[in-house]
Amino acid sequence: MITKKASLPLLFSVVFMDMVGFGFIIPLIPDYISAFGGAPSLAGVLMASYALGQFFAAPVVGRLSDRWGRKPLFLFSIGGTFLSLLLLGFARSLPLVFASRILDGLTGGNITVAQSYIVDITDEKNRAKGLGIIGMAFGFGFIIGPLFGGVLSRFGLSTPAFVAAGIAALNLALITAVLPESLSAERRDDLRRNPRRAFSGALLLETLRRKGTGTVLRLSMAYTFAFNMFESMFALFAAEALGVGPSTRGWLLAYVGVLIALVQGGGVGYLAKRFDERRLAAVAMSTAAVSLALYALAPSVPTLMLALVPLSLGSGVASTMLRTLLTKSVSRESSGGTLGLAASIDSVNRVLAPLAGGALLAWAGPRSPGLAASALAGMAAWYAWRRLVREDCLAADAAAGACGDE
Repeated sequence: MITKKASLPLLFSVVFMDMVGFGFIIPLIPDYISAFGGAPSLAGVLMASYALGQFFAAPVVGRLSDRWGRKPLFLFSIGGTFLSLLLLGFARSLPLVFASRILDGLTGGNITVAQSYIVDITDEKNRAKGLGIIGMAFGFGFIIGPLFGGVLSRFGLSTPAFVAAGIAALNLALITAVLPESLSAERRDDLRRNPRRAFSGALLLETLRRKGTGTVLRLSMAYTFAFNMFESMFALFAAEALGVGPSTRGWLLAYVGVLIALVQGGGVGYLAKRFDERRLAAVAMSTAAVSLALYALAPSVPTLMLALVPLSLGSGVASTMLRTLLTKSVSRESSGGTLGLAASIDSVNRVLAPLAGGALLAWAGPRSPGLAASALAGMAAWYAWRRLVREDCLAADAAAGACGDE
């Protein structure tokens, strides 16, 4: 077994492989719907069912990891993914396909647990770098997964699901045999003896209202909605506004993903050591807001590729800084539940942002979702400069009540 400090490369591998397995399935969802005679519109409902499952489960998984430890909840989460993928591989009807996705959503809090693990093994000085590395693993896995999922589907629609299940099983073996627990027995015992820290809806609402934490969560809600609108509408924008074919669209998305992953894996740690993290978040969101407008107005693919560079830089820095600041606004013992709450907000955004973007596209044309995302990111940046940069309550003792509520 390796030490906690040396476990970061293994954690990278676990998250990377998990996202590769998840990514195998994403491009095949329309094929599953078609294979079992469903209407094409059900593809969006199927994706939303996974996100809704995560909305309810992520805070619970995060809070339970605070109470019982990261490793058991890792095993629970990835074990649920393994079972859901087996169910998907053996599915012979649409209800079983939906059951598979719902099960994966209800147990899929592994990214929240991974982020909480990083909080446990890093200090405030190195936390942004650690969270950035996890973001890099997430990004690269999500890029590679869809590419290989399409190749594997040539051997049958069930093949990617079974291969992804095998990857999940390997992850379970690695975590069981090698990954150490990051929470000490003393800290877990303290959480069990302290009923106020146990999971409850009231505690999550209290966390959402708390000064410092609430500021970061509201920023995260607005900014991730804007970025999800961009991401979900990108392919339609490229097709309708620029006449780009499916292959080129896929490579453009991979281009964005690689840029963001590189920023999160290396650039974020470098910047966080040299600049104030709150100002970095505000600058990054401002950069993303301007870049989203340039993207929406791009007249050609080369111009679009230029606009995507600062957009990727701003998005990679903003998302990592928001997660880092969120963990610094609460005690270490509360980090899992708070990150779970943020994951729930992200899940809701992944449901609502595509719906809003699609409605805008139908009403005002293919460039309107990008312009709306730019405006929303701009409002988030304004709020960050007005509130976050001046916030004096992001210390780790915030959860103890030193800051009070908003």
